[in-house]
Amino acid sequence: MLVIPAIDIKDGKCVRLRQGRMSEETVFSAFPEQMALKWFDLGAEKIHVVDLNGAIKGLPVNSKVIKKIVETVPIPIELGGGIRDLDTLDAYMDLGVQEIILGTVALKDPDLFWEACEKYPGRIILAIDAKQGHVAIEGWTESVGLSPVDMAKKFQHPGISGIIYTDISRDGMRTGPNVDAAAELAKSVDVPLIVAGGISDITHVMEILELEPLGVTGMITGRAIYDGSLDLEEAIRLCKKDKKKKDFS
Repeated sequence: MLVIPAIDIKDGKCVRLRQGRMSEETVFSAFPEQMALKWFDLGAEKIHVVDLNGAIKGLPVNSKVIKKIVETVPIPIELGGGIRDLDTLDAYMDLGVQEIILGTVALKDPDLFWEACEKYPGRIILAIDAKQGHVAIEGWTESVGLSPVDMAKKFQHPGISGIIYTDISRDGMRTGPNVDAAAELAKSVDVPLIVAGGISDITHVMEILELEPLGVTGMITGRAIYDGSLDLEEAIRLCKKDKKKKDFS
């Protein structure tokens, strides 16, 4: 299972928010590409990047910074935020981004979502962001009357590489992941699931590891590795050790 560091970009800087609120930010670096290199040096095999400004405005805002990240680290980058048309998606793919994360556009322009899946099979990730059991879109600013399971079933497609499920209420709050909701979602689909939101110490990593038999293949962590409550190297080592144990069982 992968432990994936998150780099959220606002106004060109690497920040962390609380429950997705743009007004509640902590700046951790003015150079996001340096943070990406730090996480790579500590063993990360993939980086999760979000253009926060882009998610709110519905168009790319921090593409120059994203380009620097892609050029700095030799590992896959998964990117979300502000990708609402095929031209933008194409441009990021040409830039070297490995996987594109689509959430809002899946609901507001499903034809575009299906087209992206057909054009880039295995390189599109469906984002399901939820609060109090309802999916939220447009940078978490708009709630829709759809459950995460319903959205997953609606947009499950052989062309997607997986689903990222984020519990917004736990994001940046260090309260632990919503294990029950993640398990329910994993059971409802036949594609890999990545869990985000609230993963802040090694016990939370162990809780997500328990979901691996259900199809959970990764977890995203942000604030915890920035403030030190979670040791990224230790988390990665634990996941690799667990994989070796299963390989020999």
